[in-house]
Amino acid sequence: MSVKTNSTSLIAPCYIRDYGLVCALGEGKASVSAALSAWHSSGVTPLDRERAELSDGRLTPVGRVRAALPAIPAALAPYDSRNNRLLLAALAQIQPALDELKSRFGAARIAIVLGTSTSGIAEAEVAVSAVLAGQPCPAGFDYRQQELGSPSEFLARNLALTGPAYTLSTACSSSARAFISGQRLLMSGLADAVIVGGVDSLCGLTLNGFDSLESLSTDICRPFGSDRRGINIGEGAALFLLTRECTSLALLGAGESSDAWHISAPHPDGIGAEAAMRMALQQTGLEAVDIDYINLHGTATRLNDEMESKALARLYGDESTAPCSSTKMLTGHTLGAAGVIEAALCCLLMEQALTPPHQGGVQDPALAPIALVQSASAADTGKPLARVLSNSFAFGGNNVSLLLGRTGQDHQGKAS
Repeated sequence: MSVKTNSTSLIAPCYIRDYGLVCALGEGKASVSAALSAWHSSGVTPLDRERAELSDGRLTPVGRVRAALPAIPAALAPYDSRNNRLLLAALAQIQPALDELKSRFGAARIAIVLGTSTSGIAEAEVAVSAVLAGQPCPAGFDYRQQELGSPSEFLARNLALTGPAYTLSTACSSSARAFISGQRLLMSGLADAVIVGGVDSLCGLTLNGFDSLESLSTDICRPFGSDRRGINIGEGAALFLLTRECTSLALLGAGESSDAWHISAPHPDGIGAEAAMRMALQQTGLEAVDIDYINLHGTATRLNDEMESKALARLYGDESTAPCSSTKMLTGHTLGAAGVIEAALCCLLMEQALTPPHQGGVQDPALAPIALVQSASAADTGKPLARVLSNSFAFGGNNVSLLLGRTGQDHQGKAS
């Protein structure tokens, strides 16, 4: 079987000028950092407190954003959706840095690449339900709310940016793939700065869709655990500002592959997942043993955890894998936004020198051996994280691995 990949030559890193996020853990870096620290001591996650109702009346844990969200400007009312309000919450956190870059580079030299899988489907669900019940379509509904291109179009219009702006939708790798597209825009000289990110919101389509696939758990998800039963769904948004100017954090490299094994199931041996991780390493000239922590895709489904553990075990060979865990029991699986939200969590972990335990219970002995961080005490090694690999694997065999790292530089390229 062949797996399609891109070039694996060494590339120059692109640098993270700033980033912002909103998810079930909180809004903004300070809030999410505090939640990560609190979770280390309590083990309680937002998914312990939030439930959503499925079409048959059963309840399932979800990673719901509880923060108050900004209003959509009146001039952009046709784009008013929860998805786009989540974007505005993340945007507010990077607005000062963005304004500075816009004043230097101009509106035409800043690009936008976002990932999503739901866009404004929740609003469409309400509208369709009303019409089917013989009621008028809600006055505020507009078809642009549900279009997959809506997030990037909305953001570009809101910011009056005229550079390239587009949305990717490759299921759960969407926003991780946005990093790769943003990286290419910078390397090609088509942009001097790129806003990359992703957003997804809770809706009946994804909750009941994953339930119909028998992939949704009605308990807290337990990635790689013997008793894992499936995923929990979450929502959120994160935005990164990428430039060619050296800063303290960077996208060092990225790998992507497409194994096209099955429309929804991953390749059982993780061939494409392994290829994506190897490509990310090859782009940087690093070896697997140089990685300090791996943020696993870790959905807690039987097939995903099985293939990801196999791919990691082959990547490391006779060596023990890097410490690894899944953060999806903290946020829920945020689908198209998962890659960028987990990239933001990885950046916070590097800044905090924390390694989150996986809290998945006893590792399934049937899985290939990987170095799951078993407890908060084991996670607090005191060793700073310098290089982190974050995996996002999606339907259709769309696989992305992002290699993020610390550079020891401030945003002006000075040693910090």
